[in-house]
Amino acid sequence: MAQYQPQGFSLLPPAVKHLLIINVLCYGAYYVLGRQGIIDLNFILGLWSPGSEEVYINAYGFHLWQPFTYMFMHANLSHLFFNMFALWMFGNTLENFWGTKRFIVYYLACGLGAGLLSLAIPGYHLTIGASAAVYGLLLAFGMTFPNEYIYLYFLMPIKAKWFVIGYAAIELFEGFLVTNDGIAHFAHLGGMLVGLLLILWWRKHPFSRL
Repeated sequence: MAQYQPQGFSLLPPAVKHLLIINVLCYGAYYVLGRQGIIDLNFILGLWSPGSEEVYINAYGFHLWQPFTYMFMHANLSHLFFNMFALWMFGNTLENFWGTKRFIVYYLACGLGAGLLSLAIPGYHLTIGASAAVYGLLLAFGMTFPNEYIYLYFLMPIKAKWFVIGYAAIELFEGFLVTNDGIAHFAHLGGMLVGLLLILWWRKHPFSRL
């Protein structure tokens, strides 16, 4: 876990709380409707690459809402849990530090931007999950609190800046060299890239209303 907790720190600020609720409700709807054989919400709200419907029989095809809605859908409980845990772990600190408005703009921009960038990745695929937006939060935490320690149960405490660099390097390595693992590595990197550009913009324009 990240350690930073200033005075007045809230463990569950409003944007993080509502994002957690929305993601859990979306997964619940996906699970219940799928179990009943009514509809697969991941196929409708997940992000299909253009042309997928011509390759996969069950593909719903690309629609304009998907670069936004895909970030609220998850494949299974472990996928949901780890993304939500990371959202809470890094998101509560950033929302307390930035304020709710800037935090939610940043989170959605990372997810939406990564979704749009993933459309340029060759091949036909379905992308779901909050991971890209969460990776954006990870980058933001590392840039905002580079010397804060992140505590992992199975490793020694590590400074946030090295944690972020390590994760980015792993994603880059696996994106090029690991295939067919079902993980959208370049979408994760896209979330980090969008987050980097947005933070640099805010640093250059510190009196922005956000």
